Amino acid sequence: MIKAHFDTFAGYNAWANARLYEAAARLADADYRRDGGAFFGSVHRTLNHLLGTDRVWFSRCAGVEAVQGPVPASLDAVLFEEFAPLRQAREKEDAAILAYVRGLPESAYAGLIRYRRVSTPIEHTQARAEAMAHWFNHQTHHRGQAHALLTQIGGLDAAPELDLLFYTRAVAAGQAV
Repeated sequence: MIKAHFDTFAGYNAWANARLYEAAARLADADYRRDGGAFFGSVHRTLNHLLGTDRVWFSRCAGVEAVQGPVPASLDAVLFEEFAPLRQAREKEDAAILAYVRGLPESAYAGLIRYRRVSTPIEHTQARAEAMAHWFNHQTHHRGQAHALLTQIGGLDAAPELDLLFYTRAVAAGQAV
């Protein structure tokens, strides 16, 4: 049962990121980089943060070899200065995350992971299911900030619908996986 939950969230994560990037691609570069007061400032820095922290959590859950690029040493790292390679890296990472999560057996969710936070050398032990719930919740949190920035820049029509129910309806209609 928990596997189906995380399988859904992995699909939702990729779907929502694709929609968010499509909207960000329509921005003028100055708007894309403008500090709009979100935690990481701009759409550009927020999208970089999301990719970076996905790599951090992916390495913790699946091992660093599963990650599609370097794992950043800081949470505000700008992994890509330009939008096109950032988008390409996001797509690769989402495909890898989706394959990893959908390949996990139900029993894996009862396990533990051990990791060190980016900001401290202290080792933590965490239930895998709790860590993965945080991973996907964190994505939703910062996508919401990027969504608010898009709305601030271009009005209501500039930001795509990202609700989970829209994803599940798209899956039911054969428009998403």
